[in-house]
Amino acid sequence: MDPVFALGITGMLFIVAGWAISITSLPPLRLSTLYFIGSLLLTIYAILQRDPVFTALNAAAALLALINIIRTLKLRRQNE
Repeated sequence: MDPVFALGITGMLFIVAGWAISITSLPPLRLSTLYFIGSLLLTIYAILQRDPVFTALNAAAALLALINIIRTLKLRRQNE
């Protein structure tokens, strides 16, 4: 495996581990929305650059942010 690619994969694994540890806390809706949009745009950019590490990382970040948006909206609906 290319050492630069391995470095990218290792970094991605640490970021995903950080997300996994903090998944129980729910960030503010505004933050999740901005994070979703930014991650989605960066995913498109990474695809265009043909960078598999950042494509996977930003796609996962966009998915996590979307899940947090849905969780927040469901929680708000339940509390009404």
